[in-house]
Amino acid sequence: MLNASPVTIPRFESSQGLKLDSTLRELPLYSSRVEVHCLGEEVARIFNANPLLPGIILTEDMQLVGMISRRRFLEQMGRPYGLSLFFNRSIKTLYEFAHIEFLICSGNVPVVEAAHLTLQRSPELRYEPIVVELAPQVYRLLDFYELLVAQSQIHKLAKQLLHERTQAYIIQTEKMAGFGRIVASVVHEILNAASFITGNLSYLSNYTQTLIYLVNAYESEIPEFNPKLTKIKEQIDGKPSLEALPQLIKTLKMGAERLKEIIRSLRNFAHMDESKREPLNIHDCLDSALLILNSQLRDIEVVKRYSDLPLVNGYSGQLGQVFINIIRNAIDALLEKEAVLKKAPDRLNSTWNPRIEITTSIQSDINSTAEMIDWISVQITDNASGIPLEIQKQIFETFFTTKPASEGAGLGLAISHEIVAQKHGGKLNLKSQPGIGTEFEVLIPLVE
Repeated sequence: MLNASPVTIPRFESSQGLKLDSTLRELPLYSSRVEVHCLGEEVARIFNANPLLPGIILTEDMQLVGMISRRRFLEQMGRPYGLSLFFNRSIKTLYEFAHIEFLICSGNVPVVEAAHLTLQRSPELRYEPIVVELAPQVYRLLDFYELLVAQSQIHKLAKQLLHERTQAYIIQTEKMAGFGRIVASVVHEILNAASFITGNLSYLSNYTQTLIYLVNAYESEIPEFNPKLTKIKEQIDGKPSLEALPQLIKTLKMGAERLKEIIRSLRNFAHMDESKREPLNIHDCLDSALLILNSQLRDIEVVKRYSDLPLVNGYSGQLGQVFINIIRNAIDALLEKEAVLKKAPDRLNSTWNPRIEITTSIQSDINSTAEMIDWISVQITDNASGIPLEIQKQIFETFFTTKPASEGAGLGLAISHEIVAQKHGGKLNLKSQPGIGTEFEVLIPLVE
C-alpha cells in the first residue's frame, strides 16, 4: 500500500550561502511524500527510520491533500486506543480525524517573509512544518526550527551589513565635513581673486577703448604706404581686428562672473555645520544646486517656475544638499530612461525630451489644532519612468536603494527626509506614476 518517494535527510548548514534575499528553495528541504491510502504502520516506520523528519506530505493520485507533522502523528498515536484506531488503517483516517490547516509557500518566498507568516499562525500551529511548492505539483517540507535558524543568520548578516554601511557613512560624513572645512578656508581667497580679475577686466575694457581710439588716430595721420608699417603688418599676417577686443574682454568678464557664482554655490553647499537658522532665499538654494549639477544636466531641459517668496529661516547648506539629492536622482532617472529608449528604437518617442521642472509657491493648510499654517512649497518634477508602486513606501528608508553599491548607499533621500522633517519641521512628499514621472515636494513652514 505504501507509495512514497525516497525520504532524504539533508544536512543543515546554517551559515552557508545565505543572503539577505535568500528564498525558501535555498534551505534544506525534505522530500517526504506518501499516498493517503498508506497505512499508519508504514508512516510510523518512516518516522522511526528518519528521526529528523519533521512530517509527511500526503497526496492522492499525485495531488496534494495535506501534511501531517511528526509531533501531531505521535500525539494521535499515543492517545488511548490510538494504535487500534489508526495503526492498521490508512493515514487518511488519522488525517481527517486530526485535520488542521497547514501553511504552503512558494519556493521563491524570501526566508524573512516566510518566517513572518509562520509566526503569525495561532500558537497550536506555530511549530508545524511548512509545505514548500518548488514547481507545480512538486512539494517539499521545511522544518520550522531550520527556518528560524536561517532567519537568525540573515538577521545577523543584516546587522553586519548595517554596521558596515554605517561605518562607511560615518567615514564619508567625516570626509565631507573635512571637504567643507577646506572649501570654507580657501573659498574666501578664491572669491577675492575672482573679484580682482572681474574688477581689472573693467579697467582693461576702458584701456582697450582708449587704445583703439589711439591706433585709429595714428592710422589716419601716417601715410598709407609707410614701408616700415607695411613690413610689420606682413610679419603679423595682416591687420589685427581691434574691434574684437571689447567682445573678448566681455567674454572673459562673463567667465569670471560665472566663476564667482560657482564659488558662492560651493561656499553655501559646504556650509553644513550651521549652528543656527538664518533667513535664506529658497531660490538661491535651488540655483546653487543647479549650478553645481550643471555639468550633469547636459541635454536635460530645466524649467523654473519661481513665485515671489519671502525669506525663510533655515540652514542653507542643508537645504542645498536636499535639492542636490533630489535633482541628482531626477537626472539619473532621466538618463536611465534615455538609455532604455536608445536600445529600443521601435519604442522611441520622438516627442519625448528629458525635462526637470522646478515650481515654487506658498501653500496654506490647517493643522491638528485648527491653526492655519503657511508653507513654502518646492516641487521638483521629472518626466522619467517613475518609481514602481511596490518600492515607493521604502523610498525614504535608510540604506534603501535600487542602484548598485558602487553608485549609491541608499542614504541621499533618507538624509534629505531627516533634514526637511527634523531640522526644518517640514515635509518631504513623493508623488510618482510609473511610466509618467516623479515629483518630490519639499514643504518648509513659514514661521516668525
